[in-house]
Amino acid sequence: MAFTDTVRNGYQTEIEGIKAAGLFKGERYIHSPQGSEIEVEFPVGSEIKKCINMCANNYLGLSSHPDVIAAAHAGLDSRGYGMSSVRFICGTQDIHRELENRLTGFLGTEDTLLFPSCMDANGGFFEACLNEQDVMIADRLVHASIVDGMRLCKAMQDTFKHSDMGHLEEKLQEHQDKRYRMIITDGVFSMDGDTAKLDQIVSLAEKYKAMVFLDDSHATGFIGRTGRGTHEHCGVLGKIDVITTTLGKALGGASGGCVSGRRELVEMCRQRARPFLFSNSVAPVIVAGALKVMDLITISTDRRDKLEWNTKYWRGLLKEAGFDVKEGDSPIVPVMLYDAKLAQDFAHGLFDEGVYAVGFFFPVVPKGQARIRTQLSAAHEKHHLDTAIKAFKKVGEQHGILGLGKKELVAKYAS
Repeated sequence: MAFTDTVRNGYQTEIEGIKAAGLFKGERYIHSPQGSEIEVEFPVGSEIKKCINMCANNYLGLSSHPDVIAAAHAGLDSRGYGMSSVRFICGTQDIHRELENRLTGFLGTEDTLLFPSCMDANGGFFEACLNEQDVMIADRLVHASIVDGMRLCKAMQDTFKHSDMGHLEEKLQEHQDKRYRMIITDGVFSMDGDTAKLDQIVSLAEKYKAMVFLDDSHATGFIGRTGRGTHEHCGVLGKIDVITTTLGKALGGASGGCVSGRRELVEMCRQRARPFLFSNSVAPVIVAGALKVMDLITISTDRRDKLEWNTKYWRGLLKEAGFDVKEGDSPIVPVMLYDAKLAQDFAHGLFDEGVYAVGFFFPVVPKGQARIRTQLSAAHEKHHLDTAIKAFKKVGEQHGILGLGKKELVAKYAS
């Protein structure tokens, strides 16, 4: 047997080291549907506790919407449980193409292709569309799935400093000898909650004849005047060459993702993207639910507007209480703590007070950048946020961190 006691002990020692460093990520079991309030078992084996949920990607509150659930039931009855196959063999139903067409119209692109997840879309796109004659120039804070996708591609990899347009221009000038240049960015950056300077990126792309790749997973459905995403917010609708996004956040919160953009790029993914070619199709029940989500978000912007109000209100409460909050206007509102153990302890303290929020630390964020990433939802009512801020203030007072900036927090926990 290859898995000897020596091997086992080696892994056990490594796991214990993760725990000792305060970096161990424990499971939390949720015993209820996703929503503004959830029932949580943590630690495993303990009593189930009802909490205000302050860290889900359920931005529009549609994960448990009764109309979405009803549509999913109807899809289950009419199209079955699963496809048992990949798309190009016998795994495409009429509703798959219907959803792709709806997404194309909503995003303002030329064509769309569904993937099992946005991670799969990012994992398959670059290898399918670029080769060793090309260069990928990515913002240094792009999502991990983009990084993984880039690693699978033979094109040259380069980066530019986060949202630094001067540095991006230098890189574009440097790579004018390449066949294709592709600028790669998130729309809303998932850890910091800030928004890409897409208008400036598009301007540089036009100047230096580069394509633009946008992962808009944390924006689709709620950023921009009608929720179409970062490209709408920045006034460059129709000018982005490829958009990847997810059905697993604002658009129902289940699973599934897509590549949407220039017709030829989407077709290259249909022909060559390995996660598309070798993974089962998105389940019919999810497609049916997502189609109802598309109905809901195109009929009205009420949920998007409520989310915007909740975001502004919550940011104001945190700043008034004296927390170090990352600047931005997205529903991702990071409370910076910088120390990994403090982030863990703070999250545990919040849980004791009936608020569910998770500490983020290395390797999810860089070392020394630990935080509580709070996320707002249209499902939150004002009373949820008023109750949550009381818990944040109480735990902040217990740790003596209210009113402290980065230097003071780092100094306090370095000693």
